Amino acid sequence: MKKPAFIITIDTEGDNLWRNRSGNVTTKNAQYLARFQQISEKYAFKPTWLTNYEMAIDPIFIDFARDVIARGQGEVGMHLHAWNSPPVTPLTDDDWRFQPYLIEYPAEEMRSKIVYMTDLLEETFQTKMLSHRAGRWAFNEAYARMLIELGYRVDCSVTPRVNWSFSPGAPQGQGGTDYTHFPREAYYLDIDDISRPGNSPLLEVPMTTYYKHSGLMNSLRQGYDKLRGKQRSPSVYWLRPTGGNAQQMIAVAEKTLAEGADYVEFMLHSSEFMPDGSPTFKNEGDIDRLYDDLETLFSWLHHRTQGMTLAEFAQTKPQ
Repeated sequence: MKKPAFIITIDTEGDNLWRNRSGNVTTKNAQYLARFQQISEKYAFKPTWLTNYEMAIDPIFIDFARDVIARGQGEVGMHLHAWNSPPVTPLTDDDWRFQPYLIEYPAEEMRSKIVYMTDLLEETFQTKMLSHRAGRWAFNEAYARMLIELGYRVDCSVTPRVNWSFSPGAPQGQGGTDYTHFPREAYYLDIDDISRPGNSPLLEVPMTTYYKHSGLMNSLRQGYDKLRGKQRSPSVYWLRPTGGNAQQMIAVAEKTLAEGADYVEFMLHSSEFMPDGSPTFKNEGDIDRLYDDLETLFSWLHHRTQGMTLAEFAQTKPQ
């Protein structure tokens, strides 16, 4: 029997954007990516580096990614943060503060940003862009159509069980996308309703997530939050490091594979490989512990899965 795929997705972006609301973006984390690439190759895994604007023009990242592509050890895909991706047209009175979702922009501005980023990446890396993840996980039917027009084959923006509508973007908007009832397995999406399978040429590869609590407990927690005047998405575990959670990640992967999944999908941000590049990994000790967790997880997955990029996985899925 063919092994399930292990898909590594890295949101490749500027340094510590969680606290950056000034517009002064740095890309020092490009200097820290080789270590992760090396551990991935050690276990025969192939990262997909989903790259946004500031990293696409960083000389260190460009050299790094060109080498990865040339050796066939990974893939570069597209990732787009609407508030600083050219052509820049303000949507709010302070886009760096609100970080609006791309799906909140007018259709023509959406298309211009997607076309610009696609052209930039293809010219820089001399390879067709096939894979994509939306900035801040915000995806809709209009966005999907634009990706299809430009020849993208696979998207990984869907986060099953997670409702981003409680996460605001532009003040005049309605928050992010509600993925609570989206499929948890890969599917060619319906261009008129991305929450269901259809016959479009765009494969959706949802993130691997698992509820932290039972359905009953989630209902009780949400009911309690509502009484307090608060709303939030049900709590989920992701297949992603948060510091000291190797066994938790293994449990998520194990449960997902036990249900018959043909892949598990891991994610992290590129800046999380750098000390103080994120709220989670603040110093060199934190980074070393991160790599200890990665060794544990990757070792467990090595004999149970086979490494694939997003585009490689899409090739295994007949339309």
